[in-house]
Amino acid sequence: MLTKTMTRIGAATAPVLLAALLAGCATSKNKTDTQYVARDVSTLYNAGKYRLDRGQYKLAAALFDEVERQHPYSPWARRAQLMSAFSYYMNRDYSESIAASQRFLAIHTGNKDAPYAYYLIALCYYEQIADVTRDQKITQQSLDALGELIRRYPDTRYAADARLKLDLVNDHLAGKEMEVGRFYQRRGQWLAATLRFRTVVDKYQTTTHTPEALERLVESYLSLGIPEEAQKAAAVLGRNYPGSEWYERSYKLMREHGAKA
Repeated sequence: MLTKTMTRIGAATAPVLLAALLAGCATSKNKTDTQYVARDVSTLYNAGKYRLDRGQYKLAAALFDEVERQHPYSPWARRAQLMSAFSYYMNRDYSESIAASQRFLAIHTGNKDAPYAYYLIALCYYEQIADVTRDQKITQQSLDALGELIRRYPDTRYAADARLKLDLVNDHLAGKEMEVGRFYQRRGQWLAATLRFRTVVDKYQTTTHTPEALERLVESYLSLGIPEEAQKAAAVLGRNYPGSEWYERSYKLMREHGAKA
């Protein structure tokens, strides 16, 4: 994913560089090769890539951070910032990856790799999306981050992937509204339920939850004694989802209760 940002080191020199790195570091379990020792930038960067290639993501991130710390004005430092963010992401240290990506953007706003930094931030939030029965703060943050990427860099391949992910994010947010709406229904709080289902229909109308939301609006409006609104919801449901289970249920409800209400 980051092959364009990586510096290729000759295969013959890699073992020498790694040996030089390890020779200057403690090898105990608690003192790894991230211990501070002044090292040239290529040695540090190559050591980080060596660890990254072997799945030692946390250690790789620490080494890339060391590149930035010891050589902040080197061109390698810019690459190391993104590689650090990527390593943290691979290790599922999402908060660290977000922080590293944001630091890169703060310093290199117009850099050609800025879209990727925004993409990493969005991925970090996206991969933490919780079940719909739980708080959806992370889901909203994912929605915001994906939207920011699409807004800033609409023609990139990262934006294309972000658009696909938006569908799932919106589906999660709509699912949360449905969960709360059904809870209010079970308690007979029809007005509160109606507000939740209306949010799904108005704000998340392209999600998989819309047919159910419309049917539950029919239920709620009939329970509130507003058959005219129930009829409108049923009509929208019939026009857009005529063969669905939810339309059949709403049609039955309107025949049984609509005329009486």
